[in-house]
Amino acid sequence: MKRAIKPEEAAEMIPEGSVLLVGGFMGVGSPHRLIDAIAARGVGGLTVVCNDTCRPGEGVGKLIDAGLVAKCVVSHIGLNPVAQKRMMDGEMEIELVPQGTLVERIRAAGVGLGGVLTHTGIGTTVEESKQVLEIEGRKYLLELPIRGDFALLAARQADYVGNLEYTLTAHNFNPIMAMGAETVIAEPHHIMPVGVISPDAVKTPGVLVDHILERAA
Repeated sequence: MKRAIKPEEAAEMIPEGSVLLVGGFMGVGSPHRLIDAIAARGVGGLTVVCNDTCRPGEGVGKLIDAGLVAKCVVSHIGLNPVAQKRMMDGEMEIELVPQGTLVERIRAAGVGLGGVLTHTGIGTTVEESKQVLEIEGRKYLLELPIRGDFALLAARQADYVGNLEYTLTAHNFNPIMAMGAETVIAEPHHIMPVGVISPDAVKTPGVLVDHILERAA
């Protein structure tokens, strides 16, 4: 059984320079209370791996606004002018990764693969500085795994074992990121007694989850 902790307790676990895998797609499925607590703590030098940089004042955008992010590994930054400016001013490194490749690189870390082969990016700037392999006459990029120090997830429901259930598109990156980090912290909307969540509804089993946040007051 796991003790539900406060967002501030979880934020205290995250040291300077950590690599954070953050669930969410434009903030949908992101752990907003945990992000707020990290921003308030002010520990920087972070590498944030997420689908996108969200918007200023929303989701991981709050960490960027606060100047806590040294690098983002994302599929796009098009809706966050703060991220764009920090990149152009040399204040933050941006690694753009095609969305499907991004999730596969995280999954590769979670299942112990040495990398993934993809045709996506061949002949573009994505190919730069990467190993190209030819298989049966077709070229592929070798994309290396992405592993995090922490995975920060949001879920609709959890139980005190740590089993997680997600809702609709809030499912997005969360289950894959739960596999790809040393420590997994989940922010559920509701915490249920063990046995209430149907086994068929569990998308992240509790064995992968290290900490759950207490419900919002």
